Amino acid sequence: MKLENQRLCVEISEMGAEITRIYDKKNDAELLWEGNPTYWKRRSPILFPNVGKTYRNTVLINSTQYPTAQHGFARDSKFKCICEKEDTVSFLLASGEETKEVYPFDFELIVTYTLDDNSLCVGWEVRNPGDEDMYFTIGGHPAFRFAKQEDKKTDYLLKFPGCDKLSYILIDPAEAAADPAKVYTLELKDECCPVTEEMFENDALIFDGGQIEEVWLCHKDGTPYVGMKCEGFPNFGIWSVKDAPFVCLEPWMGRCDDVGYSKELSEKPNVNKAAPGESFRKEYIIMAGN
Repeated sequence: MKLENQRLCVEISEMGAEITRIYDKKNDAELLWEGNPTYWKRRSPILFPNVGKTYRNTVLINSTQYPTAQHGFARDSKFKCICEKEDTVSFLLASGEETKEVYPFDFELIVTYTLDDNSLCVGWEVRNPGDEDMYFTIGGHPAFRFAKQEDKKTDYLLKFPGCDKLSYILIDPAEAAADPAKVYTLELKDECCPVTEEMFENDALIFDGGQIEEVWLCHKDGTPYVGMKCEGFPNFGIWSVKDAPFVCLEPWMGRCDDVGYSKELSEKPNVNKAAPGESFRKEYIIMAGN
C-alpha cells in the first residue's frame, strides 16, 4: 500500500501492518531503515500484545501461564486492509485459534496511517469483542536510517524539546528484563545529547514516567532530520545495534517486564485494559524535518 503527497511517500505492508518506507521528497532522504538483516531485519514493527519480553518468556493471565515471544505476535501476522483512501489506510488483525494459544482474549487490532503534509500519524485501536476485560501493552518500533551512507551515530544528536535532563533504566542482560533498581541520568545541553555507540552497549534506554512527548533525531549542527510526537505515552525506548546506521525511537503504552515479575498481567504497571465491547485508542506522529 502507498500513501503519497507533495512532501512524503509512505509504503506499508500487510505483513505486520508495517511501514516499509518513508521518503522525504523535499530533502531527498529515505527516512526509514530498509531492513538490512546484517544489522536488523525489521523496519517499523508493531509491538502487540506485549512490548519487549515478559519475564522468562511467560505471562500469567487468569491464573494460567502462557508462552510469549519478544514484542508479541502482531509483527509476524498478516493484517487485512479494511480502508484505503487518498491520504489514509487501515489494517485489521483479529484473534483466532492460533493467537488464543498464547493470548486467550478475543481482540481486533486496527492500525491506521494518515498522511498530512510532512507528518504521518500512526493510530492504534484495540477492540474487545469478548465478554471479559482484556489486558495488553502496545508500542511502536520505527527505525530511522541516517541520511548518508557514510554517516555514523556521532554525526547525529537527539533533541528533547522542553527537557533539561532525563532519567532512564536498562535491561539486565543476565535476566533479559528491565532493572528499575538502577536509574541513570541522561544529561542534556540545550535540550540535546550526542548519539554515540556507547549509548546502546546495554540494549535499549528505557524512559518511564511519561518523560518524552517529543523527540528529534538531528544532524550534528542541530538541523532537524526526523522527529516524533507521542503525547501521553508512559514509556519510551531508544535503541540501536552496534555500528548500525539507524536509531529506533519507540513510543510504548507499557513495556517489558521488570526482573522477577510474576504477577498477573492485569497487575502489571502501565498495562492497558479494554472492557467488553469497548475500545482502546492511541496515536503518535512521525515528522520529517523542515
